[in-house]
Amino acid sequence: MDFNVKRLASDAGVFFTRAVQFTEEKLGQAEKTELDPHLENLISRADGTKIWTEKILRQTEVLLQPNPSARIEEFIYDKLDKKLPSRTTNAELLGQYMLDAASDFGPTTTYGSTLITVGEYQKRLGGAEREFLQTSAANFLAPLRNFLEEDWKMIAKEKRLLENRRLDLDICKARMKKAKLAEAKAVAAPDFQETRPRNYVLSASASAVSAEHELRVAQTEFDRQAETTRLLLEGISSTHLKHLHCLQEFAEAQATYFAQCHHFMQELQRELNGCATVGPLHSSAVVCPNPISSALLPGPSLPGVVVSSDSQKPSTLNMQQKQVPVTGTRRAKVLYDYDAHDSSELSLLADEFITVYTVPGMDPDWLLGERGNDKGKVPVTYLELLS
Repeated sequence: MDFNVKRLASDAGVFFTRAVQFTEEKLGQAEKTELDPHLENLISRADGTKIWTEKILRQTEVLLQPNPSARIEEFIYDKLDKKLPSRTTNAELLGQYMLDAASDFGPTTTYGSTLITVGEYQKRLGGAEREFLQTSAANFLAPLRNFLEEDWKMIAKEKRLLENRRLDLDICKARMKKAKLAEAKAVAAPDFQETRPRNYVLSASASAVSAEHELRVAQTEFDRQAETTRLLLEGISSTHLKHLHCLQEFAEAQATYFAQCHHFMQELQRELNGCATVGPLHSSAVVCPNPISSALLPGPSLPGVVVSSDSQKPSTLNMQQKQVPVTGTRRAKVLYDYDAHDSSELSLLADEFITVYTVPGMDPDWLLGERGNDKGKVPVTYLELLS
């Protein structure tokens, strides 16, 4: 082991000198070089950016992953630079349990068929949640973490160098002040007890010259480091712009996720409402359609009526062939992609424009949309209605 005693002693001496210097500055017994007000403002702004970025990052991690153990696991995988294994979301796990329970109870029973319906939608909700978590981690958490682990470390390093240059400059100023006082004292009242009084005066003058040279060098190094630190801190403005863009993407991912959840739950409600009671009044048997199918009906089913899949087809054909009365025709912008589940619906592409309208008695969560010769139902939550 290479143990450099001289270097260790030198570092210990510098540390002790710095401690004494800081103490004297706090007590007002030593001169302290003040930084430029603009530079002080930049440093304060950078410190605030670092503090709030840490808080936003930590709280966003808690929001996306409330489980502390899972967050620790993600942290370890990130530090080891390994890919985190895909984790099943709680909604997906719940949906799978419901499907397994339905298989055990019997998929043809009332309870089993309902478990299948709800379980499928829970899995769809879980898939949307996983996509939201992945998008947020890549587009929002990663840039914030990179700033703290890379950009801020460089800023902190330059700030420490600037502080050291300032302390060196203050030491040189103190030495210069002492050398000037000693030179003035030697010239005004030389110590004639000295064997060579002229040499005493020359020695004091030489010390003053040396101290002045050291002061100029220290001032130059301090100015150079201050300029380097200033240029680096001015980059905080571009950091704010990057974080603004990331924040907008995070909000857009949230909006997409919640819109998908809202749409899935509306479809699930229509599925459950489409379950019609059959048989005598004392019978509790209920027939539930397959998942997704009842969400495609043009309107809510009436209780006590059995709706077969065969009876749905003529209604969907009539919807496309008949000229229905138009009320409130408007233009709309499509916010998200949407795949039609059957011929009664119209597939959508994000950012395209279509014409929409409604008809009397139509489900308020749906509109009729037209794009050229194509026509069909479209969900309201996927649209931005234009004036």
